[in-house]
Amino acid sequence: MEPKKLLIITYYFPPAGGPGVQRWLKFVKYLPDFGIQPIVYVPENPTYPIIDEGLVDEISDKAIVLKNKILEPYQLASVFSKNKTKKIASGIIPNQKKQSFLDKTFLWIRGNIFIPDARVLWVKPSVKYLEKYIIENEIDTIVTSGPPHSLHLIGLELKQKLGVKWLADFRDPWTTIGYHKSLRLSNYASKKHKKLEHQVLNSADSIIVTSKTTKTEFEKLTAKPIKVITNGYDNENVATQILDTKFSLAHIGSFLSERNPKLLWESVSELLHEIEEFKNHLELKLIGAVSQEVLETISHYNLDVYLNNLGYVSHNEAIAHQKRSQVLLLIEIDSEDTKSIIPGKLFEYMVSNRPIIAIGPIGSDFAEIITTTNTGVFFNYSEKERLKGLILSHYNQFLEGKLQSYGVGLQQYSRKNLTKKLADLIL
Repeated sequence: MEPKKLLIITYYFPPAGGPGVQRWLKFVKYLPDFGIQPIVYVPENPTYPIIDEGLVDEISDKAIVLKNKILEPYQLASVFSKNKTKKIASGIIPNQKKQSFLDKTFLWIRGNIFIPDARVLWVKPSVKYLEKYIIENEIDTIVTSGPPHSLHLIGLELKQKLGVKWLADFRDPWTTIGYHKSLRLSNYASKKHKKLEHQVLNSADSIIVTSKTTKTEFEKLTAKPIKVITNGYDNENVATQILDTKFSLAHIGSFLSERNPKLLWESVSELLHEIEEFKNHLELKLIGAVSQEVLETISHYNLDVYLNNLGYVSHNEAIAHQKRSQVLLLIEIDSEDTKSIIPGKLFEYMVSNRPIIAIGPIGSDFAEIITTTNTGVFFNYSEKERLKGLILSHYNQFLEGKLQSYGVGLQQYSRKNLTKKLADLIL
């Protein structure tokens, strides 16, 4: 029996690095096991803020990869400031009080000229290219993955022109995502975003989301079926790691200005003053892009001497750090808009056997996951004393050589099991 063809339209794909790549890289890896031939459509000359060449080797040899040129304003804007455009492209938006005139200009253009996002110029050429390819290759099912949500507009037009079955995958929400308010949107731009979101949600045959909260939000906007398929973990080819000799508190991934957890820095600072030997063991390990505001706050609490700021590392190196760090930090912005965000790294954290300290808004979707799997402890931003107490408890366990997590029910989040859920929607 011939495998069913599935056209996957995505922006982030190897050699891109970062969390946005993993979801569809892994779906593509396992789809052939369920009788589905993945055909992946990606930009030929993208402006990726992070490159991880090691991920190219992970692309399934059963996948067909199509590439088509893209024109992006980031390519032009980088002439004026390569550093600023790279940061904005990767989601690091400066604190509003510290934004320069150039920052404000870039954000205004990004939010008001390029709607829904900076990849909108790829929509028309993609529709033209894919319309021909779909007809010639007899493809009847497509998936679009966003952000960037421009890619859903490609799906919208292909649905209208060809009547293909269309699944719209939202790795993050659209108009309620945390950074949306930072884009300095005009009234016109805000209404246009909402109009496009409504069109997509009511034209796709099925909607896929990564959290229960996003499903609840979208159910108010559409009657179309919505399926929650979270991100997950894979069995990565990383050797067994020896634990850090320091009491390492590690954060892996982008550390945005709004995620700056002052209750954490205060707790650590107080423990340094209260426990003489703590300073001999402490290490703050940051892996990934870190905003200047976070670094300044760490300095404010005199924690610089304990800081190991490693910057971006390959995905395999990040997995290795997860497995050898003593404690893993998961921080989300304290906002109503971020309750639905379940960071992709959570699932890799969960299978590392290292305890997780998670900080986020009350009612966060990821709080439930951490609690039910027994992989860590969740705190809201007002629970400083409780947080401090747990850090001290973990430190004492570290001294005794007994610090570990004992996860339960993790198999449901394996990439292969999650791909089975996706395949059931496609077949």
